[in-house]
Amino acid sequence: MSNETKKTALPKLRFPEFRGVGEWEEKALGDVCEVLNNRRKPITGSFREKGQYPYYGASGIVDYVKDFIFDERLLLVGEDGAKWGAFEDTAFIVAGKYWVNNHAHVLRPREINEILLEKYLVKLNLAPYVTGAAPPKLTLGKLKTIPVPVAPTRAEQQKIADALSSLDDLITAQSAKLAALQAHKRGLMQGLFPAEGETVPKVRFPEFQDSEEWEEKTLGDIATFSSGGTPSKDKPEYWDGDTPWVSASSMHDYVIDKSELYITDVAKKAGAAIVGEGVLLLLVRGSMLFKRIPMGITAREVAFNQDVKALHLDKSIAPLYLLYYLVSSESLLLSKVSATGIGAGKLDTSELKQFPVFIPSPAEQERIVECLSSIDDRITAQTQKIQALKLHKKGLMQGLFPALTATEA
Repeated sequence: MSNETKKTALPKLRFPEFRGVGEWEEKALGDVCEVLNNRRKPITGSFREKGQYPYYGASGIVDYVKDFIFDERLLLVGEDGAKWGAFEDTAFIVAGKYWVNNHAHVLRPREINEILLEKYLVKLNLAPYVTGAAPPKLTLGKLKTIPVPVAPTRAEQQKIADALSSLDDLITAQSAKLAALQAHKRGLMQGLFPAEGETVPKVRFPEFQDSEEWEEKTLGDIATFSSGGTPSKDKPEYWDGDTPWVSASSMHDYVIDKSELYITDVAKKAGAAIVGEGVLLLLVRGSMLFKRIPMGITAREVAFNQDVKALHLDKSIAPLYLLYYLVSSESLLLSKVSATGIGAGKLDTSELKQFPVFIPSPAEQERIVECLSSIDDRITAQTQKIQALKLHKKGLMQGLFPALTATEA
């Protein structure tokens, strides 16, 4: 690899103390790193002895093994089986004692701060350097040719690395707070609803301590079920309207008010399945049913497809109470999922109608909903805070590195 370098554009953002210090240089990645691929070694699963040392692959830790082959801080870059899009964590730093298989390149940065190089490679879309299709691969030859902007002094490199690392630390701390809130909610839900075989919960608000036992009913007792459908895809006049058309891919949140596809009034008049606000939608067919049960309450008029059931509730139960109750009972719902034979799971309607539901008084339902909704609001706010920090970090990374034509295309 040639040591030829050339001057490159300055970044849009530069710390005041480094303005006028000098221009950045563009170098090939192979000229700023020592490659240690000859030391990596794959171990097939049947021959791995379990231990304490991380066993790294293209995207991170894949196992823990009894021995190690590296004992220093290095940079790994996915060779195959990785994601190479911008901000997809293609590169990551490893430290301590560990093993690396043959799916990740092993680099020891020499002329550039390792954190700076990691952040720069993560920022890039490396797809243009990936070759082949079965499987696609970022070969060592291609990796070495990637142009890298190098700040003129180690001090400036360290300053940028410190700034980005501090943001990472903040994102990690805020993510830990989010995880704590989610764990708190899970614990509350376990206590606020009766355990299997019980008729009252372990935890009850003081004003309801002496109230009667909860009433046991079934979903069929408290709800009527309706099925969805798909307007003809051959009729363009049915699509790109204003009414959300809900399918599995739209059911990410407990509140359902948007979708990836929308239908028109023409489709509605032609008989599309429509429900109004306050209806519980439950996915009853799809591959994701083997892992979770997507559900939510409609916040506006929506249409829905044949993989979704609408539950129209009677006045004895609040929609949000039932939603939280079913979320708390997800493991029991999952046990009722059967395979369809085409890789998808299915919840049988007749079984759903027999699903047990314990119902307290309307006042106690409202109190439970109020408690859990307040935690959901905090979880939403915390999630938005983390998303804002990540967006801020992306913006900083775009500004702190010069744009190189070859890598920014």
